[in-house]
Amino acid sequence: MLWTADEPFTEDAEMQQRFIDRVVVVTGGGLGIGAASARRFADEGARVAVMDLDATEVATRVALAVNGDCTDATQVNAFFDRVEATLGPIDVLFNNVGQSARERGGPFLASDEATWRFVLEVSLLTAMRASRRVAPDMRARSRGRIINMSSDAALVGDVGLADYAAAKMGVVGFTRSLARELAAQGVTVNAVCPGAIRTRAHDTLEPAVLERIRAGTPAGFIAEPADVAALVAFLASDEARFITGQTILIDGGRWMT
Repeated sequence: MLWTADEPFTEDAEMQQRFIDRVVVVTGGGLGIGAASARRFADEGARVAVMDLDATEVATRVALAVNGDCTDATQVNAFFDRVEATLGPIDVLFNNVGQSARERGGPFLASDEATWRFVLEVSLLTAMRASRRVAPDMRARSRGRIINMSSDAALVGDVGLADYAAAKMGVVGFTRSLARELAAQGVTVNAVCPGAIRTRAHDTLEPAVLERIRAGTPAGFIAEPADVAALVAFLASDEARFITGQTILIDGGRWMT
């Protein structure tokens, strides 16, 4: 079956069952791309655990949904303790949590250090913290997948997103270094870089802004969270065993390498 812009890919499409008996963790999995990915993994048979400030929306679709702050190391460690105790060793980690400065964003020359630190914390350090927690066990078991959320903003360098671009390029560098460290032990580490994806944040944008985003995307449409979830699921599968240290854009051609 082929999908087009008029008939976007959704989680209701025919699914394989690639993750039977696998334990998958999705940080920031309460909404948007994280929620779509959590549902995708669950639909393919995984036991999925999600942590987000509000994980209510996916609670009925996953094995474990925890409301918590992924920037709080104590809460993160407690979450992973609970996952391992109730579901077992973690096979896949999707470091999805992250965000830009949003309403605090703007030109770098008008920005402040507190905002930079927030963006770096939520968009880079959360991935490092969670990876540090799961990687030793993955290495010991000689199996595991880590997928990190970056952004095409890291490569494009959009005006007004200097802190976000820096954090997300940091994710790329972290991904490559960790991939080299773990490759010989059968653990892969990759990054995904979405472009314009239709999430709830788009509901606050003016139609003219959305049209400008669409017009700037060679594919000619704005993708759905399920499109990214499909890529994440592939990278987490056995089919992707020879792919590691890669940064894969999913942005309709906005940035081509």
